[in-house]
Amino acid sequence: MPPQFSLPPLVFFDAVGTLIHPEPPAPVVYAAVGRRFGSRLDETTVSFRFRAAFRRQEEADHAGNLRTDEGREVARWRAIVREVFDDIPDAERCFQELYAHFASAVAWRGESEAAEVLAALAARGFLLGIASNFDHRLRGLVEKMPALRPVQHLVISSEIGWRKPAPEFFAAMCRQAASPPEQILYVGDDLANDYVGAKASGLQAVLLDPKQSYAVSEEVRIKSLSGLL
Repeated sequence: MPPQFSLPPLVFFDAVGTLIHPEPPAPVVYAAVGRRFGSRLDETTVSFRFRAAFRRQEEADHAGNLRTDEGREVARWRAIVREVFDDIPDAERCFQELYAHFASAVAWRGESEAAEVLAALAARGFLLGIASNFDHRLRGLVEKMPALRPVQHLVISSEIGWRKPAPEFFAAMCRQAASPPEQILYVGDDLANDYVGAKASGLQAVLLDPKQSYAVSEEVRIKSLSGLL
């Protein structure tokens, strides 16, 4: 059965994993940069450590009631780098290089259908936004990636003080869009942060799940962004 939903006037998207992807993937970049700073860890080990360190930072955020700011986001990535590379004499310089790398648009690729789908939705009169657990670097990426030009609203967790799936995150998104939650559709690839978080806050939601990784009804799943059209 195809997805059963109608598009409201506003459509917001998650960023990483939905509209954009790091290219090469983050663990590959970490391994390469780490080697330049003296790490002897192979790519498999770096990938395992990166996922574990990222998960621990997510747990720390939940323990902190999902509050955040720019300082917290910098601290997150610094802690991840230090945890991954415990064999580097100067982990701070390694962190600074990685942080700068992911601020550059060349470090990212757009989802294959993003440009076409966003342009088509904008042409049909929909207002579009991005609402993401990210930091100030996302603003530069949106400005420099042509596929994202139709986006009119940008909501970033570090700027509003809350991370998904906190209800306050979605409330801030509605305030910026000057729209009640039921008039917004949220599209994301993460079940808890995107789909469940949005639904719990009264928004309409659809899950981008190309590999059918989550046990959800087919009525609320799309396998590609073009499913919105």
